[in-house]
Amino acid sequence: MGNAGDSNLSAGSHHSSEPGDNLHATSNHTAIDQLTPERNRAPSGSERKRKRKYVMPPDDNSGEGPGKSSRNEANAKKISEYFKSHPSAYSGAQAGSPGRSKAPSPQAPFPMLPPSPQSHFTSISTASLPAQNHVDLSQSGLTSGVGAAASTDLTCLMLQNMEAKSASDLSKKNAIITDLERAQEELKRQLTAQQKLIDKHKENINKCSQMTKLLLIEKSDLEKKTARQKCMENRLRLGQFVTQRQGASFVENWSDGQSFTDLMKSQERIAQERDNIEKQRKILSKRKPNMVGGAEKKPKANKEIDGFLKPAEKPLTMEEYYEQDEILKLRQAALKKEDADHQLELEKLERERNLHIRELKRIHNEDNSRFNTHPVLNDRYLLLSLLGKGGFSEVHKGFDIKDQKYVACKIHQLNKDWKDDKKANYIKHALREYNIHKQLEHPRIVRLFDVFEIDNNSFCTVLEYCEGNDLDFYLKQNKNIQEKETRSIVVQTVSALKYLNEIKPPIIHYDLKPGNILLGTGSISGEIKITDFGLSKIMDDESYSPECGMDLTSQGAGTYWYLPPECFVVGKTPPKISSKVDVWSVGVIFYQCLYGKKPFGHNLSQAAILEENTILKATEVEFPNKPPVSQEAKNFIKRCLTYSKDDRPDVLQLATDIYLKPPVLKSKKLFEETGSLAKSPVPTGDFSLASSSSAAERRMQKLL
Repeated sequence: MGNAGDSNLSAGSHHSSEPGDNLHATSNHTAIDQLTPERNRAPSGSERKRKRKYVMPPDDNSGEGPGKSSRNEANAKKISEYFKSHPSAYSGAQAGSPGRSKAPSPQAPFPMLPPSPQSHFTSISTASLPAQNHVDLSQSGLTSGVGAAASTDLTCLMLQNMEAKSASDLSKKNAIITDLERAQEELKRQLTAQQKLIDKHKENINKCSQMTKLLLIEKSDLEKKTARQKCMENRLRLGQFVTQRQGASFVENWSDGQSFTDLMKSQERIAQERDNIEKQRKILSKRKPNMVGGAEKKPKANKEIDGFLKPAEKPLTMEEYYEQDEILKLRQAALKKEDADHQLELEKLERERNLHIRELKRIHNEDNSRFNTHPVLNDRYLLLSLLGKGGFSEVHKGFDIKDQKYVACKIHQLNKDWKDDKKANYIKHALREYNIHKQLEHPRIVRLFDVFEIDNNSFCTVLEYCEGNDLDFYLKQNKNIQEKETRSIVVQTVSALKYLNEIKPPIIHYDLKPGNILLGTGSISGEIKITDFGLSKIMDDESYSPECGMDLTSQGAGTYWYLPPECFVVGKTPPKISSKVDVWSVGVIFYQCLYGKKPFGHNLSQAAILEENTILKATEVEFPNKPPVSQEAKNFIKRCLTYSKDDRPDVLQLATDIYLKPPVLKSKKLFEETGSLAKSPVPTGDFSLASSSSAAERRMQKLL
């Protein structure tokens, strides 16, 4: 043991021969000892004493001085005693660390020890050690064999823990990567499945769209076939156009059908029977017995006929006379009733004939249309049937394949023979209508959805489709409408006009008429929508002033029956118009719905109205006795048809008219008027006014 201590001591003195080396070796040795497992556990009391004796204070000298060799020997002995008293700790470190370098033998000098791979790895990867456990061995200057062996053993332990931790972290990361790869593969699989499902759904949607198109085309063809069959039947019943030659040209004239022929024969028969009854009554009146002086008057002999006297008729008694007279009166009343029924039947046939003529024209235009083969416009809109045709446009019922709804496709067609200037003017006019209409969004105005070009000479605007017919069609079928239903139509029309005058810039419709008011489904549903903004005027700041209005640049356009007098004034400057044009149109429409005819120029053509200055002479409106109409409705019509535009209300004023207010608001206004009237002094003895006002107050309170 002494030799071992001497050897260790000599080895330590050998590596500490240079000045300052002993200090570094001692400090490094102390630092490494603090990292050993034995230093980490709590030492006993005797061990604590030996440790305090073992730790040497740093000495800056080169190891020379009195008593130094004795101290080294004592320290060497104590170190050997430490290894002797704790053989298990040192041997356990060697046994528990397989693959590590063995501790240096006391007989073998330290420089002869071969370098272990762990110590070499430690010198390379010391920078990767944690900061709190890192010991800079490269700068320690430790040359002691015991210090090197202890340093190698402790660094390997740290590396083992770090390698175990790194391996654990690596395995966790590999597991996470594996999970992520598995999740990625699952997501890819789901994405592929979803893409296949989407493709399948797209294929199904395409199949459904194709099937929808086929079904719609089949339904449309069936409706066309049914309409043509009905038309052929009505040709015989109601009549048809017959081509006849007049001079060098051929013209189409209308020929009435069998129903009209039978009705005319029946009316002729009734007229003949009526004449016979009249003759019989005259004869009967001659045979009426007269009482002269209480006795019957004897009949005189008839005049001579061909030389012979006609015998006198047998006198009738009073009972026989009244019996025959009653029979003739009953026959005459029956003929009158039959004639009235025939008159109603004739009016019905005339309405059916008008619709039949309209349907004949529609079918003729549909057969000659270039879009009668159910084309799909803009890869979206399937055309089904022709609804109507104007001067340069056709309106088709279509189906929006994308949004799955019915639409109205208005196709504008330019004449190929037109000059470029005229084509440009028409396109400008149509685009102007589109720019006005596209910004309008109101429940009482037909929506405009889309506009696109078809070819060089045609383009299409897509509008909201309304199931019912227009007001003009309804009036031709029913002649007039009750006041309650007519008031509802007028209220909704004024609501739409109010919206047009509240937006910026305001808009004048200018072409308001029954043909541009669309009704809902059914006979009269109450819902209306206004359409056709082709002649609308924009009241912008540049062209409109609230005092004077705006210039009418399109004088002569429009429907003359529904235009006010100021639109027909001819002068050096164009006439001024405002929203009061639409107010006049509302009055004409209201009058026509109530009475079944137009207030001015009912049976005149537009050319005749222009020639005779019919509207310029329309200073006062006259109301027929039948059908009965309330005085409030008549007053409302008078306000709308005021001749002077300065005295006529505008649209915003018309919207606040008392006639258009709900009944509750009317009663409230009446209550305010009667309340102020009740507060006025009542003459003594006149209780009727006070009682009526109090009754009005009670009715108003009950309503509220």
